[in-house]
Amino acid sequence: MVIIALAQILVKYALLLPFKESHGVSTSLTDLAFFLLILATICIAAAGYIINDIYDLEADKMNRPHSVIIDKHISEKTAFYLFIALNVLGVGIGFYLSNGIGQSGFFVLFFLASALLYLYASYLKRVLLIGNLVVCFVISLSILLVGIFELIPAIDEANRSIQITFFKIILDYAIFAFLINFVRELVKDIEDIDGDYKIGARTLPIVLGRNRATMLVFAISLLPIAAITYYVVTYLFKQVEVVLYFLVLIIGPLIYVSIKLFLAQDKKQFKHISLMLKLIMITGLISTALYPFILK
Repeated sequence: MVIIALAQILVKYALLLPFKESHGVSTSLTDLAFFLLILATICIAAAGYIINDIYDLEADKMNRPHSVIIDKHISEKTAFYLFIALNVLGVGIGFYLSNGIGQSGFFVLFFLASALLYLYASYLKRVLLIGNLVVCFVISLSILLVGIFELIPAIDEANRSIQITFFKIILDYAIFAFLINFVRELVKDIEDIDGDYKIGARTLPIVLGRNRATMLVFAISLLPIAAITYYVVTYLFKQVEVVLYFLVLIIGPLIYVSIKLFLAQDKKQFKHISLMLKLIMITGLISTALYPFILK
């Protein structure tokens, strides 16, 4: 949830606002409205975590016994009421924001995210790859929401080109988040194979076996390396400092992750790989602050 909030803040204040005067980027949300957008997103994400913990209680007792909260600190009934309250609050704020910018249809995005997270926890997580794809889509959507709410309502004939340009940049970051999180979700499935088997989930390592699944995830981990390298070579090669940032803090660590995946054997190693992917996600998002140097 912290990473989601950080991503949204960086997109607005590091990517969009610096170009408001210099490039004529127009935004729709006031600081208060943007805070409400973050709050709505966090509420829905928190509700998703709670319902996932409820359905995964037995698996988590095996996979992460020291991290279990439900039935230790709060009852399952209380957790379910909290899940409902957070969803109502998040979707309600989304409805208010959508109407506030004259785009009432945007409310559907909050409802969609809430529904998908419930379906993920209750059913889709146990379906081969579908659950992984759904959770990655919702994370990507949280980034894309900033572009949808900030840029689209402010488009007119005079600024259409620049608005679309910056929306495409945000879309690139949403795709980046999708790819990194997809690899991480598969790594977590390998890490949690014992508990997932107990609850009857059909995750990739359960269907293929741990070793074959690891090799497949290794191959998939090469995709973000290829995609980011292409992006740097195509759009950023003239800015040496920016290229160095991407090489040292994003591409280099991704190569390290791929090597570790190829060699990984035990739960501790997969946990380390998962942590590295989370850090890469953060450094990737922070790169939004480099765009004042890129778009001079």
